[in-house]
Amino acid sequence: MTAPRRRTFNIAVIVLVLAAGVAAILYSRQHRDAPGAAPKPDAADVPPIHADRDPAAIALLPADFKFVTPGALTIATHPGALPLGDYAADGNTVIGVEPDIARLIADALGLRLNLVAVAWADWPLGLESGKYDAVISNVTVTEERKQKFDFSSYRYDLLGIYTRTDGPIKEIKQPRDVAGLKVVVGASTNQDQILRHWDAQNIAAGLPPVEYQYFDDSVVGRLAVITGRADVSFEPNATGAYAARDGKVRRVGLFPGGWPQSAAISVTTRKGSGLAEAITRAINSQIDNGTYAKVLQRWNLTEEAVPRSETNPPGLAEL
Repeated sequence: MTAPRRRTFNIAVIVLVLAAGVAAILYSRQHRDAPGAAPKPDAADVPPIHADRDPAAIALLPADFKFVTPGALTIATHPGALPLGDYAADGNTVIGVEPDIARLIADALGLRLNLVAVAWADWPLGLESGKYDAVISNVTVTEERKQKFDFSSYRYDLLGIYTRTDGPIKEIKQPRDVAGLKVVVGASTNQDQILRHWDAQNIAAGLPPVEYQYFDDSVVGRLAVITGRADVSFEPNATGAYAARDGKVRRVGLFPGGWPQSAAISVTTRKGSGLAEAITRAINSQIDNGTYAKVLQRWNLTEEAVPRSETNPPGLAEL
């Protein structure tokens, strides 16, 4: 390549990079200001909720357990969306119900919390390989997962169906109620599998099919519901209930996460590590003293509260 051609090529590359950068900034601003997007809270607006040490829970810690970091409980979580977990406005602090629960457990066990942000798909291998001591990331107990991991329950697994506040849909109580609707749903999720099961059942009964709407960005999916381009969203009730605080959507259906089975969201630890019993006790001490209720109330998740934490509760079979 001659020098003039090289200069022309370099200039073209620079122009393309600058154009991509400008486009990204414009998209970011549009995304931030979209009607479906809520501003992220400042970390100072959601100060840590701490727990007292629980000697009974500490006594249950296995003497031979090797923590990833001595003196700390290293917990992996996926900062995907509030109220479960996301980065605060500072772009660094992870906030949400999952980090709050993690802190209560670490405090009760007399350990410092070392919270590690991970991609959701990476937690099983990371936990098995010993990168972290536990996972708190909206993990549902399944019988298959119980073969590799131990669990300590802390929330009910619920799914919600939400529509725009001024929309015509009043209630969805059974599979036939979704026939013919445009439904925003996450690909390859529990709710996606449930919806496909309902859809097949409805089609076999001669009812119109569901129109599936998949979005990589949950804000865009919510915007589709608010503007009427979609009829409803089918999502974890936690994210729906948190978003519904602004009054733009309302819930019209509530189902167990493994419909028709019920299951719990649980702290996940390595099978046979011995941590589960101590964590279960730590959660129950926070249920007893009311601190657990304060955490769920902060994130509008009171209806997902469990009366008691259980070690390895019944899990979902295959849907």
